[in-house]
Amino acid sequence: MITSSAFAGKRYAVLGLARSGAAAARALLASGAQVTVWDRQPEPREAFAESCEIADPLEIDLTGFDGLIVSPGVPLNTHPIAAHAAKYDVPVIGDIELFAMARADLPRHKVVGVTGTNGKSTCVALIHHILTMAGIPAVLGGNIGDPILAQEPLVPTENGAQTHCGVYVLELSSYQIDLTYGLDCDAAALTNITPDHLDRYAGFDAYAASKSRLFAMQSDQNFAVFGSLVEPAGAIFRAHNATRAEGRAIAADLDALAAMQPQWPSLQGPHNLENVAVAVAVAAELGVTPAQWSDALPRFRGLPHRMERVCEEDGVLFVNDSKATNTASTAPALSAFHPDPEIHGGTPRVHWIVGGLAKEDGLGECADHLGGIAAAYTVGEAGPRFAELLDGAVPNVERCELISEAVRRAREASRPGDVVLFSPACASFDQFRDYEKRGEHFRQLVGVIAEDGVDCSPSALGGDGSL
Repeated sequence: MITSSAFAGKRYAVLGLARSGAAAARALLASGAQVTVWDRQPEPREAFAESCEIADPLEIDLTGFDGLIVSPGVPLNTHPIAAHAAKYDVPVIGDIELFAMARADLPRHKVVGVTGTNGKSTCVALIHHILTMAGIPAVLGGNIGDPILAQEPLVPTENGAQTHCGVYVLELSSYQIDLTYGLDCDAAALTNITPDHLDRYAGFDAYAASKSRLFAMQSDQNFAVFGSLVEPAGAIFRAHNATRAEGRAIAADLDALAAMQPQWPSLQGPHNLENVAVAVAVAAELGVTPAQWSDALPRFRGLPHRMERVCEEDGVLFVNDSKATNTASTAPALSAFHPDPEIHGGTPRVHWIVGGLAKEDGLGECADHLGGIAAAYTVGEAGPRFAELLDGAVPNVERCELISEAVRRAREASRPGDVVLFSPACASFDQFRDYEKRGEHFRQLVGVIAEDGVDCSPSALGGDGSL
C-alpha cells in the first residue's frame, strides 16, 4: 500500500468503509496516524475494531482532527457532515487528496488525471494499455480498478538505455475532484462535459466548474489535453491555453487519427476516436513514440459494458453498452454502427435495446443517429416514453419491458450483418443495482440464447466478458 510520513502522528476520521474508505484507513494506520472510522453497516466497522476508534464523525467533537475522509458517494450538497466538519475547521477530503499528500514520499513518478462526463474509463484504460505495452510501469486507480492507496508504490525501471519512472493513471469523477485540493497532475485530460449528476450540483455550470478544478490544481508548466471543445469544455480549454506556454494546453487532434480507426476493432465510433486522440496525446507527453502507440491501439480489448463486443452468432454481433446511462453516451454507439452505403447498401442494421430510468426527457443527441436503426426494443420504466418518441422515427418499435424479452425478439428479427446493441441511454436503478449488474444480465442472456455451439458466456470471453 501507499504510505507517507506526512500522516504520522496526525488524527483523521474516515466516513464510509467501502473500498476506497477502507484503503484510506489502512494506509493512514500504516503511516502512523490515529484513525476514527465509521460505516452505517456493522460488518465493515468490525474489521477495524482493534485498530481504530469506532465512532460516527457526525456525532463527535472533531477538535484536533487533521482531516475527515469521506466516500465520493456522500452528497456534500445535502449531507450534514460538511457543515459539522466546518464548525471545527476540519477539511473534508477524499482518498485522492491523501494520495496527493503522499506523493513527496513516493519514488520518482508521474501522475495522469482524466475527467469528463463520458469516456473517461475507456480513456484511462487505454492510456494504461499504451504505457504498459511501451514498457513503462503504470497502475490504474481513482474511479477505476483498485483504490490508489491500496496499490504498491511504483518504482522506476530500466529499459535498455532508458529509465522509466512509474505513472499513476487516475480516472477522476467530479465527486472525487470535489474532495481534492492539491493534486498537481503531470498530465491532465478532459474528455467532454454534458449534463449529468445535476442532483449533486446547483446547476450545469457548477458541475462543469467541478471538472475544471482538475486543471486549476495543475502547475502551469504541466500538460493538459481536451478531447471535446463543445461548451463548456471549450471555455476551460481557452482559459488554460491562454495562460500556459505554447503546447501545454492543447485540443486533441482527432483528424490526424481518423484514417487509422478501422484498425482498432474495440475502438469504433466518434466517441472512441476522441478517447484515442486524448490517450495518444497523453502518451506522447510521457515519451511514448508513434510506433509504440500505433502498435498498442489495435490490441486494446476495451472495457466491460462500454461498447463491449460480447460475441457474434450466425453473423449477428451482440454489443453490451450498459455504461451508456444517458442519451449523450448512447448517441456515439448508434453512430458507430451506422450502415455503410458501399457495404450495407444503406440498409438499417441496428436492433437497439433502449430504456431504464430516464435522466432526461427526449432523445437528446440520439435523434441525430436514427438512420441505422432497423428496430427499437423499449424496456424499463422509460420504455413507454421511448416507444412514443421512436414511433414513426424508426421502421419498427417493440414494447418489451424486460431486457430478456427484448433480446429474444431482437435475435429472432436480426439477420447476418446486423447488430444487437444494448445501449440503454438511461440509468439502471429501475431494475438493477448499477449499470454493471445490468450489463452482466445482458451478457448472460446472450450466453443463454447462443446455441449451435457458440459459447458467448462471460467465462468463455476471458473472465470479464471482453474480447
